[in-house]
Amino acid sequence: MTTFKNLIGGKWVAAKTGKTFPNRNPADQSDVIGEFPASDARDVEAAVAAAKKAFTGWRRMPAPKRGELIFKVGEILTRRKEEIARAMTREMGKVLKETRGDVQEGIDTAVVHGAEGRRLHGFSAPSELPNKVGWTVRAPIGVAGLITPWNFPLAIPTWKSFPALVAGNTVILKPASDTPHSAHLLVEAMEEAGIPPGVVNLVHGAGGTVGNALVEHPDVRVISFTGSTAVGREISQKAGHALKRVSLELGGKNAMIVMDDADLELAVEGVLWGAFGTTGQRCTATSRLILHKSIHDEMVRRLIGRVAALRVGPGLDEKTEVGPLINPGRVQAVDEYVRIGKKEGELLCGGEPLTGGALKKGCYYAPTVFSGVRPTARIAREEIFGPVLSILTVKDLDEAVRCLNDTAYGLSSSIYTRDVNSAFIAIEELETGIVYVNAPTIGAECHYPFGGTKDTGNGHREGGTHPVYEVFTEWKTIYVDYSGSLQKAQIDNRKSE
Repeated sequence: MTTFKNLIGGKWVAAKTGKTFPNRNPADQSDVIGEFPASDARDVEAAVAAAKKAFTGWRRMPAPKRGELIFKVGEILTRRKEEIARAMTREMGKVLKETRGDVQEGIDTAVVHGAEGRRLHGFSAPSELPNKVGWTVRAPIGVAGLITPWNFPLAIPTWKSFPALVAGNTVILKPASDTPHSAHLLVEAMEEAGIPPGVVNLVHGAGGTVGNALVEHPDVRVISFTGSTAVGREISQKAGHALKRVSLELGGKNAMIVMDDADLELAVEGVLWGAFGTTGQRCTATSRLILHKSIHDEMVRRLIGRVAALRVGPGLDEKTEVGPLINPGRVQAVDEYVRIGKKEGELLCGGEPLTGGALKKGCYYAPTVFSGVRPTARIAREEIFGPVLSILTVKDLDEAVRCLNDTAYGLSSSIYTRDVNSAFIAIEELETGIVYVNAPTIGAECHYPFGGTKDTGNGHREGGTHPVYEVFTEWKTIYVDYSGSLQKAQIDNRKSE
């Protein structure tokens, strides 16, 4: 069995605790991928020291050169795409077509942010005084702590690390303990690309130990976190005392509206992918289906047969459509919500762990659908993070919009309709950071901003270009006065009044 290490200051080192933890395949819990360092605050201290030491040289490297190194990381990911995808499926369970997409997202992100090394736009504007000019530039913040989840174990680390690095920051990556191997493979690619020692550091371990140490360390000046809303609140409170820059991408309770004029077959395909892709383990998963009452029965009839026929199994089997949940704890959590759901709605299909035959060693749960769910039900309001869909019924578009917005979250939303007027009303009225028309609630592209409203985050965005650099840069304003005399802004330009 392979024992993996942290990367600190360009060296692969064991945790100072001397302890490790196993990384298990959720499709077969007896398959141990490797042992990973159970690090503590001392390892974080060493990584911060290495990142601080590397910062001056890295920020002085011209941004286009930093971008070229990110391009090289993308080239390495392209060459190793199938290898990494298979390793990721073994590690976190989702089917191969999805892990191939996860790696491709990292490749695409390298293309987007590698190019930003030749932009990193500031702006200029005329001065109010003669013989004086002003302009702005972006400056790096310093050491960035990146805390990433397990459901997109390569894509999300690239969403955070690539713009942070292109901007001139050094980084410490703390991946989820369920997916340390995918992060290891990404950092290996960064090392191979020639990113200097100490610029990228990798520290494995528990969130309550390693993640907390990153958040509280005085020399970590920016934190980017993707995960639960509860943990995000704790991070915000702790980092706020130190006036740190914090970017939070948190939970969702996303809904798809299907109107009476919709293409129902297209909507069925959309909800199957939105609700059960990644086994429902996405912050953008379609967990609520809001149906116009006139098409409710027909939509349900078409949907349930398709859900019941979904092939559940190991993600490495090309015929599998729905893989396992990430670990046994998630099976228990989903099952608890299903027990709650049986009191709040009508169970149409699924509703139990799958433990028979080839599935007996894994963390499998049957794709589950409830109908007759009220907007106030817990399964319609709380993030389940599993293959569970709740169906709600409305009489018109106004009620559909109110129903969709009636949640603490505001990440992604969707409407299926052939009516352009209905589509644009939804676009305007839905209180989410992402709106899809005639597509499910999943499917973000890395060159657009990603994030949400309300309890989904704190207003920052991942992805895109301009928004994410607001997280990882400071604005610096420069004035040059070549008049040869003292000019006083807001005073000397008013002498003629």
